[in-house]
Amino acid sequence: MTSGGRSQPQRVRVALAAGCLVALGAGLSACGGATSSDVTAKGAATTAPAEGSEPPSDDQANNDQATNDQATGGSGEPSTTTEPEEVRDPVLGTGEAVTFAFAGDMNFEGANATRLAADPASVFGPITAVLSEADLAVANLETAVTKGGGSPVGKQFTFRTGPEAFEAIGAAGIDVVSMANNHGMDYGESGFAESLQVKAETGFPIVGIGADEDEAFAPHIAEVNGQRIAIIGATQVLDGSFIESWTATADHAGLASAKREDRLVQAVSDSRLVADTVVVFLHWGTETETCPNEAQLGLTPKLVEAGADIIVGGHQHRVASGGFSGAALVHYGLGNFLFRANSEPGSRSGVLKVTATGRRIDSYEWVPARINGANQPIPAEGAAKDNLLASWNELRGCTGLSDAATAEPQPT
Repeated sequence: MTSGGRSQPQRVRVALAAGCLVALGAGLSACGGATSSDVTAKGAATTAPAEGSEPPSDDQANNDQATNDQATGGSGEPSTTTEPEEVRDPVLGTGEAVTFAFAGDMNFEGANATRLAADPASVFGPITAVLSEADLAVANLETAVTKGGGSPVGKQFTFRTGPEAFEAIGAAGIDVVSMANNHGMDYGESGFAESLQVKAETGFPIVGIGADEDEAFAPHIAEVNGQRIAIIGATQVLDGSFIESWTATADHAGLASAKREDRLVQAVSDSRLVADTVVVFLHWGTETETCPNEAQLGLTPKLVEAGADIIVGGHQHRVASGGFSGAALVHYGLGNFLFRANSEPGSRSGVLKVTATGRRIDSYEWVPARINGANQPIPAEGAAKDNLLASWNELRGCTGLSDAATAEPQPT
């Protein structure tokens, strides 16, 4: 049980390279380890009696024969019986329903930095209970992770934090973060090298960044409640002067750029081969706008067609809304989360809760919150909650999305 009171499901976190994903999707063992034939050969090996040893007694021989009959079905030939394969429903996957929690922008500036230094477990405050109820919680880490490396790049706002931030993030019940955003490389290439080192050393699941494009676009694969969940991070938002230097390529470290739509679509297609549920977590939208822009509206159907089941993100520093594009759930703006709010609209926050069984979205819910003077999102209650929910529902009108699925999920 965590401090939030949830019972933790058994999870196995594995970061798979794209090449390994394709091989797995084709049913090949491309990631090493013994094959089933190797195991059979080793299991069938026998040891001859040592020279001069006594032959087995009749009782021993009878026992050995009985054991052999059990193994061979009494025929004397090796048994071909194998363990039954796990049945994978092409829509519902291999396990039970999974609950997700998605949250928006967070950094560790100002009051957040003060609390982080004093007590990492206190940083997020009461919203921790909402995050901890989910099986899998994902948020946007809007900062470089570097203690002393690099210098701030030439832009108005630059953010940084140290690796201790992951202690607070984990204590809040967040399981995965994306660093694919317009602040992930705020301290240049040397600062970013430190971020990659922190990623490797802490083992905390960070998506959307890498030493090359394969790592940046690689999904985090989590096994939750018997389901394989793929989470991909990417950003549509990059400052014009940094687009080239911040974009991960075959031979350059950086961020997974959603401006490379074909590369992102390929990452989704590859993940579809091995995952029961595919999540795309994006940095997208226009600052201070609550309706999706043309770039968002153009990308969404391509990701849905490639096999994405849940598409969420933010950047606007405003809460937008969401709904269904066919059978896929889309949310265009999660708003600020652990972030300084400079206005009433900017203080609107919340958590998107989604329940999915494989490709089927069972339910979704917006849990509204307000950011207080200490930069913490506080869950709304009573009339304030009702008003924020009404506003969120009204905003769906400009998204082109439906409040319920308009198509059946397609078999994998």
